Amino acid sequence: MRAVIQRVSSARIVIEGKEHTSIGHGILVLVGIEKEDTDEDAQMLARRIVELRIFEDEAGKMNRSIAETGGHILAVSQFTLLGDCRRGRRPSFDPAAPPEVARTLYERFVKEVDALGVPVVTGVFQAMMDVELTNQGPVTFILDSRKRF
Repeated sequence: MRAVIQRVSSARIVIEGKEHTSIGHGILVLVGIEKEDTDEDAQMLARRIVELRIFEDEAGKMNRSIAETGGHILAVSQFTLLGDCRRGRRPSFDPAAPPEVARTLYERFVKEVDALGVPVVTGVFQAMMDVELTNQGPVTFILDSRKRF
């Protein structure tokens, strides 16, 4: 699984001109699921994101996790994170899991985040969405479950 995480002061999903969901202080997570991914990848990635210290403490250092700051997570499934742009002009999405597999692992990831005590909301799987965010910092990281933490 691959994830782009962004520390946000706000983020929202708009579908067909209507707000679907939104968060204030927290993390926007774009999640891509590969063919070889398993439940273990979903669990590991969820735990890593929840425990990652990317929020500032009283001294202004990134020393606090989302679990410690009381923020929310907005999780959005995004298969284009797995696009391979090394050849030609059109990305190849061969590494991406088929939708039925990806949906199951995406839902597992969301359940894991929730089980770890962080409120989580989601986009709509396979929907065309407008994702709006205010990246705070800016702070953005890329995590990959294939590169063990």
